[in-house]
Amino acid sequence: MSEFRTFFKYVIPSILSFALSGVYAIVDGYFVGNSIGDIGLSTINVAYPITAFLQAVGTGIGMGGAVYYSISRAEQKEKRAMEFMASSLWILIISSILFTFLTYIATTPLLRLLGAEGQLLALGEEYTKIIALGAGLQIIGTGLVPFIRNHGGPFYAMVAMIAGFVANIILDYVFVWKLGQGIGGAALATVIGQGITMLISLVYLLRKKLFTLAVPIRKLANYSKSIIKIGVAPFGLTMTPNISLIIINRFSIYYGGDQAVAVYACIAYIICIVYLILQGVGDGSQPIISQYYGAKQIHRLKEIRKLAYGFGLLLAVLSCIIMYVTKDYIGILFGSSPEVNAEISKILPIFLISVPFVAICRVTTASFYATEESAFSYILTFIEPIFMLVFMFILPPLFGGQLMIWWSTVFARVLSACLALILKRRVDRKKLTS
Repeated sequence: MSEFRTFFKYVIPSILSFALSGVYAIVDGYFVGNSIGDIGLSTINVAYPITAFLQAVGTGIGMGGAVYYSISRAEQKEKRAMEFMASSLWILIISSILFTFLTYIATTPLLRLLGAEGQLLALGEEYTKIIALGAGLQIIGTGLVPFIRNHGGPFYAMVAMIAGFVANIILDYVFVWKLGQGIGGAALATVIGQGITMLISLVYLLRKKLFTLAVPIRKLANYSKSIIKIGVAPFGLTMTPNISLIIINRFSIYYGGDQAVAVYACIAYIICIVYLILQGVGDGSQPIISQYYGAKQIHRLKEIRKLAYGFGLLLAVLSCIIMYVTKDYIGILFGSSPEVNAEISKILPIFLISVPFVAICRVTTASFYATEESAFSYILTFIEPIFMLVFMFILPPLFGGQLMIWWSTVFARVLSACLALILKRRVDRKKLTS
């Protein structure tokens, strides 16, 4: 019962936090879609991977540092834990400056790379330039949350995310609907919401006397290397739905045109939240798994992991049921045209097949980077879009154009889950024996 309570103490706030990070896109899509129609939906859909990238940078750095923070504390190495905290903060600050500059000057090439042209490109530039100017708020805000959670404050981390989310909704309503600022107003609302999350997180760190930049220069490079080594996997997990989004958009523009992009925009808004919820299960388990790993309590580690698999699969099934029941209304929610809404209703069940397999991948990958199995976490993180790309080059020309674009995503996720179970079994035999 103790393990059960500990698991849900960390996992429930983590799920809500990750879900809310995905709802930012839905909120923007809802207000913009109901304001300017399908072109607004398509713009958010094409441009959002840039926003997601910035958030993923923060998540990867924060999670990489937080894993070592938890392991060091479990090993009774408090000084080392604080040095990992300081190193992570330095990386977050430097990354914020770097990506603010790079994202702003590269806005147009990035959007063209993502498939934007014409009006889609013009609206995308308006959205992305504002997002770029607030890059630091997003990177630092998302980067601090894992430390709060790993320090024993999962509820506070959730509150920080909720506060930013609520602010985003209110400001979207004011900027987009009341003041008529359109897609630029949606971007500004997102940036301010992330800034509020960052400020609340900083308050926690200061109150708990965790905020520190004190780390010897000679150690900073080594600590940074370790943080980035672990952080690549959670960065990739956060980005994977958006990497998939980029791939699907590019192929859909070729095979199905703007309507196919609008169809997947609405599906992606909903289903990416489910993927983030499943990542929340894995990352919510991470502090406990890292703690038991550091303390060499392998039996308890495995119990937590079993709970994560079971709960992740349960949430996957429940999510599929909810999405299937409401499939006729998803397009309407975002102000799409009747034609797009009808296509969403027809296509969504294909995507639902893959959701339980995503749960397996998310939990397995999180357990790998929580226990310093970086190589395997990298494989599982990036193999899915590679499988997807291969299938999309082969299947649509041979068996049915746009329809096989949708099925390629399913096949990629099923194969990734099978690989995850094979790698998990190998690690259990080699390392997690008790």
